[in-house]
Formats: sequence, C-alpha cells, structure tokens
Amino acid sequence: MTRISRRNFVATSTFLAATAAFGRGALGQIVAPTKPLNLNVVDTAGDLALTQKIFENYARAKPSYVGRFSFSKALQPDMPGKIRAQQDAKQVDIDLVLCGYDGLTAGIEQKIWLELLPAHQKVLPNPDEIYLPGALKIQQQTMGQGMVMAYSPYGSLLEYMPDRVKTVPRTADEFLAWCRQNKNRFIYARPANSGPGRAFITGLPFLLGDSDPTDPVNGWTKTWSYLKAVGENVEYYPAATGAALKEFAEGSRDMMPTTTGWDINPRALGVVPKEAKIAALEGFHWVSDAHCVAIPRGVAEEKIPVLLDLISFMLTPPQQANIYDSGYFYPGPSIKNAPLSMAPEESRNLIAEYGRPEYEGLIASHPQEPPLTPSATAAAFRIWDQQIGAARHN
Repeated sequence: MTRISRRNFVATSTFLAATAAFGRGALGQIVAPTKPLNLNVVDTAGDLALTQKIFENYARAKPSYVGRFSFSKALQPDMPGKIRAQQDAKQVDIDLVLCGYDGLTAGIEQKIWLELLPAHQKVLPNPDEIYLPGALKIQQQTMGQGMVMAYSPYGSLLEYMPDRVKTVPRTADEFLAWCRQNKNRFIYARPANSGPGRAFITGLPFLLGDSDPTDPVNGWTKTWSYLKAVGENVEYYPAATGAALKEFAEGSRDMMPTTTGWDINPRALGVVPKEAKIAALEGFHWVSDAHCVAIPRGVAEEKIPVLLDLISFMLTPPQQANIYDSGYFYPGPSIKNAPLSMAPEESRNLIAEYGRPEYEGLIASHPQEPPLTPSATAAAFRIWDQQIGAARHN
C-alpha cells in the first residue's frame, strides 16, 4: 500500500480544488481561465522541429486559454537539476518539457514530474486505446509521469552506397566478413553521442541472440565480442553522427549504421546522396525511440488544466500528422489513425521522394523493442567507451 504524507495530501487536495474551480463544462470542455495564460515550453530533444506547428494550432484554436507560448532549448542532462532547483526554491517557471525517453526517465528518478496518469485519466486519452503498439510499450514504462508524443521504430539499419558496395551483407556473419574484407570502409560514431551509434549497439543483442538484450553488463557477451571484432576493421569512431555522415557522403567510407530518420532526413537535406540505400540484416529487431512531454511538479495550479488540455490536443490524429515533418523521426506519430495522407503537403511530398517503400514492410514484420532503461543505457555507453572506443582514437 502506498503511504501518503500529509504534505503530499495537502498538495494534492489543493490541486484538485484548483482543478475543480477551473473545471470543465457540461460537454467536457475546459472552462477558460480568467485571462489567457503565457506558457513556457522547454525543448531538450529537438522536438520542436516536430511539434511547433501543433503549439501554434492550439494557440489559434483556443485563444482564451493561451496568450502565447515561449519556447527555449536546454541540454537534456541539465534539465532535471534545473527543475529540481526551481522546485526547491518554490519558483517553477517551466510549464512543459519536451524530452527524449531517457530525459523523461532521468526526471522520474529525481521525482520532478507531475503524475499525469492515472491522476488525470478522466481528461487525458487512454493510452491503451490511442497508441501504436511500439509507442504503448514505451508509454507503459513512463510510470504515468509523461506522455509519448512522437515515436519511431528507429533502427538499427545499415546505409550504403550501391556504387561502392556490390555485395550487400544479409546476416551478422556476412556483415562482419564484409568489414574484414573492406577494412576501414565501415564507420559509426560514439554511441553516447549518436542515435545511429546507439541503435547499432543496442540492436545487436537481439540480432546475435544474446542471453539478455536488456542487460549490457551481464547479458551482452556475444555483442561485446562482436563489436570488438568489428572494431578491428574500423579506423576510428567520430565524436558525433554528423562527422560520420560527412565521411560517408564524401566517399571515404562505404557503409554506416542508420535509423529511419537519419536515412530520410539527411538525403532530403542533400547531406547524403539521394541514391544511398539501406539494408536490414536477417533477424534484426527495431529498438524504438520516443519523444515525450511532461509537466514539472510545482507548476502554477491555474495552468495545469490548460496543460492537460494541450496534451490531449497534441494526441489527436490531425495534430499528430504534423509530426511526419521532414522525416527525421520517421514515421513520427505515436498514435493510431494518423496516416501520412493527413500530413501537410510538404511532408507528404518529401517522404514520397526520399522515403522508402520497404519501410512499411520492415516495420510490420520485425519486432519493436523499447529502448534500454537509463541505467542500462549508461552502462552500455560506459562499457563501449572502455572496451571498444578506447581501442581507437575518437
């Protein structure tokens, strides 16, 4: 049984009273605040590239609720400490945080988020009813302290130039053999600083049949051996994805790991040649990624009903369709019934030109695993740095 302290009881009672006073009308609509609110939104994961149109749409749709949104960006590792300091000072001026799954869970560990579910299940959509299966798996790990806003099966895939890779590896053994036969022609960036690098190493335990893909310390025996063998044929590991993309595009490397978004978006931007191709090794699992939204504890009580309404608005199909954007978190929507046909014309045209028809089949036919927990991710990065990265200059 959960124990409730007097302090938590008083805080909860005060909030419920404020919510009741603010309330909803007979048709379930929020009663407008006495004046439009100014809301401060902090983006720690590049999420505004996907969601800013949704905020603009909400402000236009409900001008009596929101006067304006103020947007700022912050480094994800810094956010929990910053919010905790504001909470300790009882001066929380961050109303909504856009974060990656790892940022959300780091905040959960520090107890900085307001509980959304089940506390507000009457006003928020039911996750079991709205989310895609992969997004639901991640939502179930949020402990109700955030909502998954954007979702991607993510990776890991291999990207290659067809004019330079004549025989494309089909299995993990063939890929390792290709690396040995084409020394220094494969590249990937340090996983701690690279989404494709992280996807590459976290997908291998499933591909290789390791004992526990969720436990890098005790369950990745095959994976660490495999990465060492691959590393013998890697010249160096760049510090970030951009450097790997540059070498791949310039022709000094022929193959690199990628994800759906890191495949589509750089080609659309002209960073990587349009003719680059992707390959999926036999038996691979997607290791998913998500962007989430959370409300810090201590936010002004009058703002909370509007923030809950905003989150509900963000999780409707017409708004989720904006998340297709320019393909960098492809597909993007976290919910059902938000097909590409609903997306803005610019997004539809871009994905028609730079997307890949094979993605639909790959997403439907391969398992989608949730990302590692933050502690497991930290362990994987530490071991990689010590055992793999240390063998080459970064």
